[in-house]
Amino acid sequence: MAGIYIHVPFCRHKCTYCDFVSFPNRMDVAEAYMACVIKELEMRGKELEGRSFDTVYFGGGTPSVVDPKYIYAVMRKIKESFTLSARPEVTIEINPGTVSEQKIATYKRAGINRFSIGLQTAIDAQLEDLGRIHNVRDYLYCTSLLKGENFSADIMLGIKGQTREDVRKTVEIAAGSGAKHISMYALTPEDGTPIYTDYLNGELPGGDEVAALYDYGRALLAQKGYARYEVSNFCKKGFESRHNLNYWRRGEYVGVGVSASSFMSGRRLLNTSDLDEYMKCILSGFFPVIDCEEVSERDAKFETVMLGLRTVYGFSPAAYRQTFGSDWKEDFAAAYKKTKEFLLEEGDCVRIRDEYLYVQNTILAEYAD
Repeated sequence: MAGIYIHVPFCRHKCTYCDFVSFPNRMDVAEAYMACVIKELEMRGKELEGRSFDTVYFGGGTPSVVDPKYIYAVMRKIKESFTLSARPEVTIEINPGTVSEQKIATYKRAGINRFSIGLQTAIDAQLEDLGRIHNVRDYLYCTSLLKGENFSADIMLGIKGQTREDVRKTVEIAAGSGAKHISMYALTPEDGTPIYTDYLNGELPGGDEVAALYDYGRALLAQKGYARYEVSNFCKKGFESRHNLNYWRRGEYVGVGVSASSFMSGRRLLNTSDLDEYMKCILSGFFPVIDCEEVSERDAKFETVMLGLRTVYGFSPAAYRQTFGSDWKEDFAAAYKKTKEFLLEEGDCVRIRDEYLYVQNTILAEYAD
């Protein structure tokens, strides 16, 4: 099965840490843009006829900031242009400061059955410092509209001034709200974002502090019945994100919208990040692709190992041999020698030992050489 990703690049206000392609001052073109997304879906559907898709994901930006009728229209076009599995997972990212009862009702009618909510922290002063447009009360209102639904909450670590007590309160609120899935990830200060100045000034928690907060948060989540299945992702039994699992298993996906990427038939495609250029291409009947490359066998081998080791499921040496006709330990002999103490090899599974999963980037860097 494969996935479909839709990029909705609009938001009310760009958060201080945001490095994604988003446009807080271009809501005037939202209708025209979403019409172009529908056109691109139609074009891609013809190209990919005969394939089956198991997941759909609306990301951004803030997909919930646009009129819900556009989301409904996009879902209708997906159902017309693509073959979906019997019970597809359909996710939309939501900012708690942009929802309403009417929006949620429209999303459900459209077929959306999973909601990803950006809580980030349960400390209002920290939300304000991050440039978020919502507060904790908004989050609780949002989750009240989703009672009984499959929704996920995002938690951010490494915020300025964040303490263990702040993490405890955030985990308590996320879990208590009924979230079936919680993503807990470290803030990455990217060059060019406002928060990067805080990083340069030494105002953000250091790596060891963030690691300690992560271990504390992981223990709290385990107590509440959330199992870690990827370094930053935890869920109740059976509520893993199928869309993200497809990425980590090196499955195929098609990306639609500005800056969206695709991986199909061994090729990686990247759409332009220029909003106006994107719309001009679509209106002219051309795919807005600015980069297309065949994935080399070497890169495919690295991706298989790297993506598999990000999760608690690891990867299968037998499947690796069947796919590539070689042994992974021989292909990555030097890296394996340096990292084998961090790996657990059980039957036909190789994975990073639980206690080292948080520092998996350091381990995986050896395989990139």
